[in-house]
Amino acid sequence: MEMIAERGLEKLTMAALGREVGMSSGHLLYYFRTKDELLLRTLEWSESALGAERGRLLARQGTARERLDAYVDLYVPDAPGDPHWTLWLEVWNRSLNADDDERDRQVAIESAWHRDLVALLAEGVSRGEFGALDPDRFAARLRALLDGFSIHVAIGLRGTGRDQILAHVREFLDGALASGS
Repeated sequence: MEMIAERGLEKLTMAALGREVGMSSGHLLYYFRTKDELLLRTLEWSESALGAERGRLLARQGTARERLDAYVDLYVPDAPGDPHWTLWLEVWNRSLNADDDERDRQVAIESAWHRDLVALLAEGVSRGEFGALDPDRFAARLRALLDGFSIHVAIGLRGTGRDQILAHVREFLDGALASGS
């Protein structure tokens, strides 16, 4: 993750990583088999830390909407080149050639975000904070919206900075949660 943050993914080669950590590229390949496996394991490691942070945010006191805003804040990249999102984009790109095990592992990561969001939305509905909505369907749509906006932030698309994206998402949530759509 440090190399991705400092140099970008295009300069992350097995040889460069090996030099950085004091191993040969062959030694790295012994443990990871392929660069794809290395990237996926790095993503899993990063996601486990984010999952713990997400769990803390969702368990804290406050309204469901306050915790939903915290979820969104955690989801959206900090800035162009965000290393976590850079890694996600590369893993998604390499998914075209992924085997079933790699795809299952990606789904497991995605599913954790989805399950937490569904539970939070269901709580908001049950408390009367949100309008009548199907938490699973709403979560799928919201995550698609967040993914699209997050890609714009991660690649530095002009006019789509983090603050602008968060404002768009909060405006969407204000209307959609009240009406239950």
